[in-house]
Amino acid sequence: MIEDVFKNLSWLGHDCIVYQDKITLYFDPFEISGGPPADLILISHDHFDHCSPEDVKKVQTKDTVIVTEADSAKKLSGKIEIIRPGEAKTVQGIIIEAVPSYNTNKDFHPKANGWLGFVVTIKGVRLYHPGDTDFIPEMKTIKADIAFLPVSGTYVMTAKEAVEAAKVLKPKIAVPMHYGAIVGSLDDAKEFKEGLKGTVDVRILPKK
Repeated sequence: MIEDVFKNLSWLGHDCIVYQDKITLYFDPFEISGGPPADLILISHDHFDHCSPEDVKKVQTKDTVIVTEADSAKKLSGKIEIIRPGEAKTVQGIIIEAVPSYNTNKDFHPKANGWLGFVVTIKGVRLYHPGDTDFIPEMKTIKADIAFLPVSGTYVMTAKEAVEAAKVLKPKIAVPMHYGAIVGSLDDAKEFKEGLKGTVDVRILPKK
């Protein structure tokens, strides 16, 4: 089932992941050209490269549900549901768990802001989109089959730190993200993959 879910995932650059099957789900749409209409949009925090109202509008319909935190909700319109770390919601049959997302050794994403990572369960498969985060202690308690991990450093964890996070999370598949737009490059993704060789199945998705 993990492979069935994975084949319906695409990376649209930076932190934007889309799942398209019977339901279409976007994480943090940013600098997208458009795409299939969204049933559900999850937004991790209100920085411009994650909460982008103009990009949301490219895929939003009157029925689209947006699940996010309070800061981002102020910038958006439509059907919005606010969630906080530690809470869970079920939207259109999709279980959404909000988990903490923050920096430990820099100040761009303070823990006190209550910004979000998400664990989304689709067909029994748990997808982890951590938002902009460092390797945080809470990852030791997160169960994920497929994990998307930022690798660029500067605002988030480095590729080396992401390797350590993946070793704790132990997903069946790990996918690097948060590179190629604001900061970071394909080299960071490759370093992440090399660091987990023989440990975790890392798949570098082509940008769609």
